[in-house]
Amino acid sequence: MLIKNDFDVAQPVDKVWEFFGDIPKVAACLPGTELTTDLGDDSYEGTVAVRMGPVKLSFAGQAKITERDEAAKRLVVDASGAEARGRGQAAMVVTATLTRQGPGTRVGVAQDLQLSGAAAQYGRGMISDVTTVLMRDFSANLARAIDAADRGESVTAASAAPASGFALGLRAARMALARVFRRFFLPYQPTSS
Repeated sequence: MLIKNDFDVAQPVDKVWEFFGDIPKVAACLPGTELTTDLGDDSYEGTVAVRMGPVKLSFAGQAKITERDEAAKRLVVDASGAEARGRGQAAMVVTATLTRQGPGTRVGVAQDLQLSGAAAQYGRGMISDVTTVLMRDFSANLARAIDAADRGESVTAASAAPASGFALGLRAARMALARVFRRFFLPYQPTSS
């Protein structure tokens, strides 16, 4: 399943790209993500925990940067992992592309996601909504972390907290309800007689 998100960061593209060069700092901005081991050669071990409805999923696995294109400001990460309780597996190729957007930066993120087990039971809409919420939080955390680094403060202090299951689920549910509302009520256009 291919999921695409875009967000803006109010920092110049070169500064955002420089920040993207420090993968542990970038990972700390994504709620529920923790890098546990730097394996060298742009490879890492870590965990990702996220709540999908009533189920909390925690994956442990590896991620490797397979492409880092300075000129195109493009970064590709290949990640895979298994759910801690043996309820499935996930594999994902994430492509992040940075482009100039006025004085700031537009970050485009494409995630080619393959799920099996418990996580695969959720529909594309729910997975897409949760991903969109996580990307919004990631963008806010990223902006705070870059601002903190500019001020000489610890970037980890501005990093993400673990993904809150209730808040994340509530925000994803609101997005799903809005989608249903648009699908069923907005196409109706009363005709005037």
